[in-house]
Amino acid sequence: METLFSVRPLLAVLVSLAVVPVLVSSSGRPNVRETWTIVAGLIKFGLVASLVPGVLAGHEFGITLFSFAPGADIALRVDGLGLAFALVASFLWIVTSIYSIGYMRGLAEHSQTRFSCFFAVALSSTIGAAFSANLLTLYLFYEILSLSTYPLVTHHQDREALASGRKYLVYILGTSIGLVLPAMILTYNIAGTLEFAQSGVFGAGISQPMATVLLLVFLFGFAKAAVFPLHGWLPAAMVAPTPVSALLHAVAVVKVGAFSIVRVVTGIFGFDLLASFNLGYVIALIASVTIILGSLVALSQDELKRRLAFSTVSQLSYIVLGVGLLTPYGLVGGVLHIVMHALGKITLFFCAGAIMVATGKKHISEMDGIGKTMPWTMGAFFIGSLSIIGLPPCGGFISKWYLVLGTLQKQSFLLMTVILASSLLNAAYFLPIVYRAFFLEPKDPSLIPPSNIEPVRCVVPLVITGIGSIVLFFWPDVFIRLIEIANQ
Repeated sequence: METLFSVRPLLAVLVSLAVVPVLVSSSGRPNVRETWTIVAGLIKFGLVASLVPGVLAGHEFGITLFSFAPGADIALRVDGLGLAFALVASFLWIVTSIYSIGYMRGLAEHSQTRFSCFFAVALSSTIGAAFSANLLTLYLFYEILSLSTYPLVTHHQDREALASGRKYLVYILGTSIGLVLPAMILTYNIAGTLEFAQSGVFGAGISQPMATVLLLVFLFGFAKAAVFPLHGWLPAAMVAPTPVSALLHAVAVVKVGAFSIVRVVTGIFGFDLLASFNLGYVIALIASVTIILGSLVALSQDELKRRLAFSTVSQLSYIVLGVGLLTPYGLVGGVLHIVMHALGKITLFFCAGAIMVATGKKHISEMDGIGKTMPWTMGAFFIGSLSIIGLPPCGGFISKWYLVLGTLQKQSFLLMTVILASSLLNAAYFLPIVYRAFFLEPKDPSLIPPSNIEPVRCVVPLVITGIGSIVLFFWPDVFIRLIEIANQ
């Protein structure tokens, strides 16, 4: 596929970094600060979207920034996989920025300028990871993302937040430095390159035992993907403000982890090599265990954000499972789930935050009857739940449909059963919340919140993402085509 020189990938990365000094200088003028945040988001999304026609026409866009050694450059390249991820990330940054205004102001959160600045850096590194041309560049942006999200996780600066932040760094930096970095060096030593290639980089130059070890090191080293047993940082990070939780679960952190695994499987190993060594089953086994255990733990959580967190642990491994099937439909389903889960899960986190702002409630057991006073919020929660479960008319149905087709291509009814059984578990931990909200009366009538309490600046973004989830059920074609082009 032809690669055309373009500065647009670099500009898409830099635009939110460029606005950071403006945000700092506007700390005493919140309206100005937030206007610039949204403007930068619109510019970033426009730059990313402008690449779509060219990629659909069969081109790739790239730029090399620095060259350290042959096959080890700091370089950006836009292909279908990266563009699909960047599109949803850049769009949801705009929506999350709008939501953050209502949430942070509604709760009178401190250090809102610091929050906005690190939020911007995190999104720059996310787009950088999406557009990375090789494993070295991906690793660089992966680490920048880890460091820029630490101040967001520890935003409240209390004992619980600092403890969660330490756990976050131990898991995320410990695995990336201790596992991914040595694996990357070994990969370069064996293959002589770190450039992503459709057929992988090893060829016949790697043995099955070495390939197995390297694959496992990469799978667990990219701990942002939260596969068991390296998932503990994710529920702990729920001490952060809800916009950060939304960033972690839908827009940036966990998706970069899952996307990194997709890149390694497709661009470093390649489907043919993994299939010849039967290593797809190793990936599928790890993903299946995480899918089921994550769903079972989610069932036991009464705090809404923790239930959503363990749901994310489970849902991320659908992406890993999809690519581990080593089939065309599996790849489409896995990468498409990055998009569909992003819209569904960010809607659910937005709803959790709106409930917190309006009522102060964060436990599911306290939410009886809340749908009668917050109908827009809980209606959107229902839509987000349908998408995560994988039911029409929401986008999650499309990605799970392709995942099931992928298991049939693989001729694995066991893996198909994992997907279907976990979807039933998804329904078991989400639909009772909706039932409580709309069909039960509060246990204490004196605690019934007043009508019309929904914070508008929180509700508008969650309605947008809920509608977006429905829109992608009917029109997922652009994303599907981008993923298929990358696999040609």
